[in-house]
Amino acid sequence: MPAEDILEPDLPIIDPHHHLWDLRPLLAASPQPYHPFIDALVDAAYYTFDQLHADTHTGHNVVGTVFMECGAFYDAARDDATKPVGEVEFVNGVAAQGASGLYGNYRPCASIVGHADLRLGAKAGDVLDALMVASPRFVGIRHAGAWDSDPETLGPPFHHPEGLYRDSAFREGFAELGKRGLTFDAWVLEPQLGDVLDLARAFPEQTMVLDHCGTPLNIGRWKGSLGDHFGRWRDSIQALAECPNVSVKLGGLAMAFCMMPEEGPAAGIGSDKLAEMWRPYIETCIEAFGTSRAMFESNYPVDQWGASYPVLWNAFKRITAGASDTEKHQLYAGTAANVYRLEHLLDVR
Repeated sequence: MPAEDILEPDLPIIDPHHHLWDLRPLLAASPQPYHPFIDALVDAAYYTFDQLHADTHTGHNVVGTVFMECGAFYDAARDDATKPVGEVEFVNGVAAQGASGLYGNYRPCASIVGHADLRLGAKAGDVLDALMVASPRFVGIRHAGAWDSDPETLGPPFHHPEGLYRDSAFREGFAELGKRGLTFDAWVLEPQLGDVLDLARAFPEQTMVLDHCGTPLNIGRWKGSLGDHFGRWRDSIQALAECPNVSVKLGGLAMAFCMMPEEGPAAGIGSDKLAEMWRPYIETCIEAFGTSRAMFESNYPVDQWGASYPVLWNAFKRITAGASDTEKHQLYAGTAANVYRLEHLLDVR
């Protein structure tokens, strides 16, 4: 389909959730296809500075980004606990490339969310300290807890223990975040949102971010049931929004797990149709959390399943067409800047 005109091209955006990786060894070693999520990433198997720069310079005013951990570029020379330090070291180099000024005022990976295994309990603090040393841009971690009883829902790479966020050792490690003023990103599937709620209530002072609107499911045994479970999802979102320490990322709906659209990858559906699909989820989240605790995310290159980068942001802007300038500022940059310590980027236009 023909390229779309960019909507509101001057609106500053901090993209608070994207990845960098090299999946080529994984894809070469695995039979294809074996899960829609991985199949959708074949064309984005190598995604680092150049690919990110190309996507973020397709017309929208992306002034900075936040890297989100994805198990990439771990340091093989380290022990298992500190291998994730390698990812932060790599991403810090990408951030330094952007901060050189050679690419204008654009600041990719201006904040970095890494990973530490919180099941280490108090010893996770040592890993957090190493991550903080690895980069001054390191601001927190994500320890995903996505789980489903059907292994086909997530596919081989993404299984985590059932009830991870309720585990006592995990919570002992989780407590180490607050001692260091670090953030926590939570990725679970919609049926698990109660685990995030329980964690948020147990640690009311800990800054937490719910990724991907809570990941409504439309894959595997959940295929075709989005409408059936919308009410349950909405109730969970509203309950989480009652926790003032939790914010929500508005996006991820184009993932193969959510399949909005189902015709990915690279379906070529216009932003008007995508906005129609995503509007009930996005508007419910904004109504529950308010614009000061909600932020749009690209989740790129994962959301390449259903939308190119410029079309994805056009879809978001269609949904918020009636919002005030202040509300748009918060949704597209202000909330991300506040959560991930990037207020300085808002002074650069």
